[in-house]
Amino acid sequence: MDVSGKTVLVAGLGVSGRGAVEALQSRAGRVLSVDEKKPEADLHSFDDIDWDTVDIVVASPVFNPRTPFILEAQRRSIPVVSEVELAWALRVPAEHSASHEPAPWVGITGTNGKTSTTQMVSAMLTHCGMDAPAVGNIGKSVSLAAVDPKHDALCVELSSFQMHFTDSLELDCAAITNIAADHLDWHGGMANYAADKSKVFHNARRVLVFNADDARVSALADEAQTGPECRKVGFTLNAPEPGQIGVSDGWIVDASGLAGAPTGDMNALAKVTEFSHLCEPDGTVYPHLLADSITALALAMGLGADPGHCLDALRAFAPGGHRIQTVATAHLQDGGIVRFVDDSKATNAHAAHASLSSYKPKSVVWIAGGLAKGGHFEDLVANQAKTIKAAVIIGVDQQPMLDAFKASAPDIPLTVIDPNDKAGVMARAVEAAGNYAESGDVVLMAPACASMDQFVSYADRGSQFADAAHDWVQKHG
Repeated sequence: MDVSGKTVLVAGLGVSGRGAVEALQSRAGRVLSVDEKKPEADLHSFDDIDWDTVDIVVASPVFNPRTPFILEAQRRSIPVVSEVELAWALRVPAEHSASHEPAPWVGITGTNGKTSTTQMVSAMLTHCGMDAPAVGNIGKSVSLAAVDPKHDALCVELSSFQMHFTDSLELDCAAITNIAADHLDWHGGMANYAADKSKVFHNARRVLVFNADDARVSALADEAQTGPECRKVGFTLNAPEPGQIGVSDGWIVDASGLAGAPTGDMNALAKVTEFSHLCEPDGTVYPHLLADSITALALAMGLGADPGHCLDALRAFAPGGHRIQTVATAHLQDGGIVRFVDDSKATNAHAAHASLSSYKPKSVVWIAGGLAKGGHFEDLVANQAKTIKAAVIIGVDQQPMLDAFKASAPDIPLTVIDPNDKAGVMARAVEAAGNYAESGDVVLMAPACASMDQFVSYADRGSQFADAAHDWVQKHG
């Protein structure tokens, strides 16, 4: 895609849109922006677009493929691309590249775990002395990062929304962490969602990393057309088979050959318990964070990073906020404790399942609910009924979660927080959850739903939970 002399319309001025406008200013013939809510936009209505002058549209991920202005552009045969596609086209040679090639990209997508995995890869490469920021769906916009020659590598989190209008990527290292039902309303179904995710594997150059415990991801990896030198490496939470990296007898074990031993040899790299952020205080492993760590390790080693440096970086790594984070602890009169754990980032059933799986039977008072995004929770509740002691339901649309408990675990006590009383939703939820909790229990806020019905964001929801938990501890702990 050549933007020189072209008029590029940037639709939506979020982080990616603003980055696209800045990156295009000195490269395109003309840059126009449209955003109905941002005063700095050139246009504030899509009705004001003069389509006869537009050559390319860069669309924000908030716009689904059925949005009228996208359909109009396509009707006129005007290319519609994502900011990721634009960034790939704008890449500049890396300052430290002897061959004057652009910085390699490590791309990560998946329903859950992509942010943590991306941050881990960035930490590992940085520990190896590289300038390798985490960009894309997090941090700096990928288009600005792509035109910065100082970067030695880019660790790019890629959402399914971004991948829909992205077709040219040829990543050096690519991973899909997992695929579960999410954002199906945006994509128009599971098949479309998985197809958009699978683009991350297309023409991967060095290493394709896939979840060997996920049948759908394994099939996509098997079908992927990659570069001639690309290795396909599976990751698993079980003992690895030849060509995989996994876990055996409490050790992270490489049988892929990425760490230097012959492929198929069981190369024990480190004990899982060496990584404190992967475990509960009693040593119980968080399976989803362990999977993210192994994925990141495979990607970084696939790019040629030293395994020892990668493991050192992983030991020092701390997950970002609102990811299975203990935010308050109540010390009870009987000498026991109740912990309050913020996992607000668990915005779908798959993520909530991973979070609940980290705890002992009947030890969790679960705060759940919010925007269901068309999801259903019967399987989640049935699978985790052994873990859930009681539940507190928040959110405006509570019926999907209530239906799940009625169908799958009718004996579990529930408290429903009145959605019509908008004041102090989280304070009332924590108070209700605290009433169920006893010594040794965990009050877990991993809602399995998005947050925007009652909160600004998942971060706002998590922060309100932490504040309410502190208040509860002061009153009762």
